[in-house]
Amino acid sequence: MIDFGFDKIALIGAVALIVIGPERLPRVARTVGHLLGKAQRYVADVKAEVNRSIELEELKKMKTSFEDAARNVEQTVNTEIRETTSELDKSWSETVGTSSSSDEGSFYDPLATPAPSYKHPKKNWRLKRGAMPQWYKQRHGIRGKAQSGAARVARFRPPRPQA
Repeated sequence: MIDFGFDKIALIGAVALIVIGPERLPRVARTVGHLLGKAQRYVADVKAEVNRSIELEELKKMKTSFEDAARNVEQTVNTEIRETTSELDKSWSETVGTSSSSDEGSFYDPLATPAPSYKHPKKNWRLKRGAMPQWYKQRHGIRGKAQSGAARVARFRPPRPQA
């Protein structure tokens, strides 16, 4: 890049002062400053975009490597499962094949026990129930039924003496 030292900047300033004049020099310097700032921002945006595209390419490469690794792991797991299943089937067939017909009762037969039958819960589903359990209401003294004031008074009124 171009290297501007103090002496070169002073020479450019002196020539600009002579050519442009002292009354227009501040406005021109301001305009040049704005243009330089815009150019620097544009260069910074271009650099950031280039860096983003490079990082995006790196992320794509990393993604493909992770996908390949995951595919390899899946394939190895599937082959191990197939091998284990074949070995298990082989040992099972050997075990079942060596037993005689008289030993049929000694093996566990999962169909020998009947499945449990359905038992109806015998609840009246149409009956509206509260969310609070009855045992909780009884323990904490919560009234289960609403009564009018006259009914409560009549309930706890002492009986009349017989005349």
